[in-house]
Amino acid sequence: MTGPEVLDVARDSIITLVLVASPLMAVALVVGLVISLLQALTQVQEMTIVFVPKILAIFVAMLITLPFMSDVLQGHMTRLVARIIGG
Repeated sequence: MTGPEVLDVARDSIITLVLVASPLMAVALVVGLVISLLQALTQVQEMTIVFVPKILAIFVAMLITLPFMSDVLQGHMTRLVARIIGG
């Protein structure tokens, strides 16, 4: 493989990583922000309160977005195999 081909594979891998991880990260960000705002409004400064809702929200988001994530990963693997076969 030449240098530009390696950079293309690396760029495609990074884009795939961002596409797969972004829905879960966005859910974690929104839930964390809502819980932090709720803690600030109620003056409850317990650090462990944020973990359970965030874990549950990420789990539900993962169940919902799992078909999308698997399609993106399958497409990435198909492109990689095509590159390997193509030489």
